[in-house]
Amino acid sequence: MGIRGNELMRRHQRIDRRRLRPVGVFVLLLAGIALVGSFLSWKDASGRQVTYDVVISGGRVIDPESGLDGIRSIGIARGKVAEISGASLKGVQTIDASGLVVSAGFIDLHSHGQDEENYAFKAMDGVTTALELEVGTAKVAEWYKARQGQSRVNFGISSGHIPARIEVTGDTGTFLPRDEAVKRALTPVEQQKLSRIILKGLDEGAIGVGLGIAYVPAATRAEIREVFGLAASKKVTCFVHLRSHGAVEPGGAIDATKEALDAARETGASLHIVHMTSTGLSVTPRMHEIILDARRKGLDVTTEAYPYTAAMTGLETAIFDEGWQQKLGIGYNALQWVATGERLTAESFAKYRKQGGMVVIHSIPESATDLAIRHPQVMIASDGILTSGKGHPRGAGTFARVLGRYVREQKAISLMDAIRKMSLMPSERLAATVPAMKAKGRIQAGADADLVLFDPSRVIDKATFENPAQHSEGFVYVLVGGDFAVRNGKLVEGARPGKAIRR
Repeated sequence: MGIRGNELMRRHQRIDRRRLRPVGVFVLLLAGIALVGSFLSWKDASGRQVTYDVVISGGRVIDPESGLDGIRSIGIARGKVAEISGASLKGVQTIDASGLVVSAGFIDLHSHGQDEENYAFKAMDGVTTALELEVGTAKVAEWYKARQGQSRVNFGISSGHIPARIEVTGDTGTFLPRDEAVKRALTPVEQQKLSRIILKGLDEGAIGVGLGIAYVPAATRAEIREVFGLAASKKVTCFVHLRSHGAVEPGGAIDATKEALDAARETGASLHIVHMTSTGLSVTPRMHEIILDARRKGLDVTTEAYPYTAAMTGLETAIFDEGWQQKLGIGYNALQWVATGERLTAESFAKYRKQGGMVVIHSIPESATDLAIRHPQVMIASDGILTSGKGHPRGAGTFARVLGRYVREQKAISLMDAIRKMSLMPSERLAATVPAMKAKGRIQAGADADLVLFDPSRVIDKATFENPAQHSEGFVYVLVGGDFAVRNGKLVEGARPGKAIRR
């Protein structure tokens, strides 16, 4: 198996420290630097190849950052990509990747499902890092502690405006607000308490600040600017569900987009607008042009979308307050009750709204979805969550759907562009303030070995609105930090290689 790093270290430790002189110390320092280099490249001092932990042999390696698209072998050591070579490599384990695409693992910036059930579906959809950045939490340290050593994929969270407002107002909601946080403005004392909660979360390592303005319509524009200012003070991004939806103005998606952009300009905060298509609906092209214009003028703003024509949220929330049909441009029959799959009527709407629960909203024009998937500056994110097998198919099939439907079947985008939108772009969105992300979303020496191997001829989503809890097909291997989360197309039992992603 060749000379291992610890054997080299023992050799260096045999040096008689009593005989060292200043020059000797300098020489030893140089030797130590060389030794670190040998660890990274996993070769001994003479340059002879030694055995890697894992070798991925002969796959089509695609790395959007470097532009690499070719047959290569990858050597993995200590959870890192140590070598990418056109020649064969030796490994303790060798994976024959012939006929498979090898890409960096997908990074989902908008993944509400943060438990064992959802992490399994993520891994089977090629996701190696799942982040909850829209809603977030008010208890960041506790949230991370609960998942340490328990996750199949990497995980992370934002410090959330919604949960902080729930706590401050005494709202009876849990995940989303349903009464006090929805209907009343904060007092000055409550505003101060909310700010302290958000800042505490950031100090505990939260990735950014999450805002769901549509769920708390009583939050004034001044309150939202204050929260943006907190993000700016810590140099983190605001991940924002805008205040309103659709084409009805004033008070629609365009006004809501301008509100968020104005807050970013005034405070200097960076901005990420979530699920552009389910907010913009029929005015998605106009909304997107406003975002692009802001980018051209130097504002740090990005956006995302999922490859479906339906959204999902709680029926009890402010989204369905008076006027929802005009804003969303739909009637009762466009709503699908998740628990039973039934389409709603006025009667069942009233019943289930009082009860509370998730509803699928068939409201997004196909043209809006197509624009988002095709455009090079729109990332892919799922907005997914499954609970006991119930939910929206985006929770299980988002990334396979892009590869199968939009790359292979429709040829709407190239494979390189799809991978970039699902791996490199999300890592770049976070890298400035989350150092761990600089080693993700790419296949290069020194990068984390978060890798996905899939068959481009058969990768496809299987999840449907009727049965969303179906694993995607075509992902043959998924590695998280060099450890297998998926092997031979199946979940590895008991695998928990996921690590916390913190600011």
